[in-house]
Amino acid sequence: MLKLIRKVLKTGKATVDYPFKPLDLHPHFRGKPQYNAQQCIACGACANACPSNALTMTTAEDGESIRWSLFLGRCIFCARCEEVCPTAAIKLSQEFELAVWRKEDLFETADFPVCHCRECGAPYAVQKEIDFALDLLQENAALSDAQINERRRQYETCPACKKGHSLSSSDRIAIGRHLTPEAHL
Repeated sequence: MLKLIRKVLKTGKATVDYPFKPLDLHPHFRGKPQYNAQQCIACGACANACPSNALTMTTAEDGESIRWSLFLGRCIFCARCEEVCPTAAIKLSQEFELAVWRKEDLFETADFPVCHCRECGAPYAVQKEIDFALDLLQENAALSDAQINERRRQYETCPACKKGHSLSSSDRIAIGRHLTPEAHL
């Protein structure tokens, strides 16, 4: 028994004084996701990549905004959201003390206005995402202001209206000589 006590005293502490002293964390420790709504374009890549469904994108009842929300109670700190975010709006921090008194305190949300189609007025995309795409285009393609305004008109038109503009009326389409009435004359 005396040998065991000597060995324990010689070895020292096997545990840390955590609540009384801060923990030394590894630099790659994955803690609470830090979200920057100013940098986010609400593309939904993080919500699609989240395996635990802690991140969601929902449309408001009025259709005027899209809500991004994070529920820390479901988060497994896998860092998939950080990996797929095109604007680096989500970064995992070293914060791990997430105890709260109320469940509502585990939710983080941000609302983004929706772009309405220039033709039909239907909501179809987040305005911030369209602006981001145009900024990238202007930065990398060096387009003039007139070209950017033309692209903005195209980007702010919903897919259904774009499809309607690209379709021709059926009376002008010549499917083939053997199918048109004029070919038999």
